[in-house]
Amino acid sequence: MTFFKTFPRTLKGGSYPVWEEVVLSDEEEKKAEIQAREENISLMKDCIDEAKKILAEKGFKFYQSDVVNLAISIFDKIASHQVYYKENKAKEKFDEKFKNTS
Repeated sequence: MTFFKTFPRTLKGGSYPVWEEVVLSDEEEKKAEIQAREENISLMKDCIDEAKKILAEKGFKFYQSDVVNLAISIFDKIASHQVYYKENKAKEKFDEKFKNTS
């Protein structure tokens, strides 16, 4: 599935921006997905460790379901999703393509 994002580009002397669409190649999209996956797995492991610390600090017992549920809650709050990486890559392409045309 092709990922694309539209960005506003301001032209000199213009009042309104021109909207430019940036499309990621299959390779760029796959690379962003792999990066997100690797970072999310690492982040989830960190969240599990953090959940255990929180439960220990508060004197709760380490029931697996409690650790996992807390880890998921932490993860949901701080995890960056694949779309974020794809949007960043698209923004990089946009900036590179139009850096001297504004």
